[in-house]
Amino acid sequence: MATSLNFSANQVSTQPPELCLRRSSFKSKLSSPRRPKFVSFAVNSTEPSSPEPEKPEIELEFIAPRAGDDGSYPVERAKAISGEKLLRNIMLDNKIELYATYGKVMNCGGGGSCGTCIVEIIDGKDLLNERTNTELRYLKKKPESWRLACQTIVGNKENSGKCRIKYLKVEALCSLYRAVGYLGGH
Repeated sequence: MATSLNFSANQVSTQPPELCLRRSSFKSKLSSPRRPKFVSFAVNSTEPSSPEPEKPEIELEFIAPRAGDDGSYPVERAKAISGEKLLRNIMLDNKIELYATYGKVMNCGGGGSCGTCIVEIIDGKDLLNERTNTELRYLKKKPESWRLACQTIVGNKENSGKCRIKYLKVEALCSLYRAVGYLGGH
């Protein structure tokens, strides 16, 4: 492990001693005051450095909104360090399809104003932050298990565990809204 030490020119000189003596004799002839110069040294420590403690991780399982050809719902997996990322960013970083066609074009970029990133938390709600004010406003009449991925922080920097999430694409939401009476019958 390298440690940096700083010394001012008053303590350590980078010039040989004979030049230092000659320079000091001319000091009184200089009209401007001397500015201190700093020298940095790197020192290698022989002590073994203790490894940084492992940060807690959250395992995520993302369940697709529609069944595959075989009738089962495809599952994608990802891991995230607890408390460091939004659910939206984890999904995008892992190339997990968050947005349907409409959402790809019309999403708000994570501002919490469009609703195209709604997900349903199946298990692990306790591993996520509480609903934000934006979510409380936007998801007022929606089930408690629904969250906006752009507002959901995964973990709290101390917890670890597993979270199961079903992502709901906008087209699927429209048919669901109609079924439960949120939208008219277009």
